[in-house]
Amino acid sequence: MAAQIVIRSVGNDERGAWERLWNSYLAFYNATLAPGATDVAWQRFHDPAEPMFLLGAYVDGKLTGIVQYLFHRSSWTVGNYCYLQDLFVADGARGLGLGRKLIEAVYDKAREAGASRVHWLTQTTNAQARILYDQVADDSGFMQYRKIL
Repeated sequence: MAAQIVIRSVGNDERGAWERLWNSYLAFYNATLAPGATDVAWQRFHDPAEPMFLLGAYVDGKLTGIVQYLFHRSSWTVGNYCYLQDLFVADGARGLGLGRKLIEAVYDKAREAGASRVHWLTQTTNAQARILYDQVADDSGFMQYRKIL
């Protein structure tokens, strides 16, 4: 029997399940956050005044993938853009199409909100993810520069 897959908002009572995936995502990128950043992110996802959102991919009722996105203004458009900030699927659930389903769910949310673009970043070395990204979006050809302050 095929697994039942549901994409929906992650409830305020599901922090433990989200945080396991979030910590795995951070470990994948060897990232360390400032103290309290995870708490603030979680609060923002559940604050209706914030433009940040969290969706989960549930396989047979278990949270196995997450996508975190936000809406932001642009000097190039009247409406907002949507930035898909974080996407992660647990190792054991890869190959089920969850990454694609999560991206498509963000596309739907962006359309509903009137955003004209969804965009995101990935490392050039993230070859596995880039196979999917090349199928569902266009490579903009831009490079990201940053200065940590």
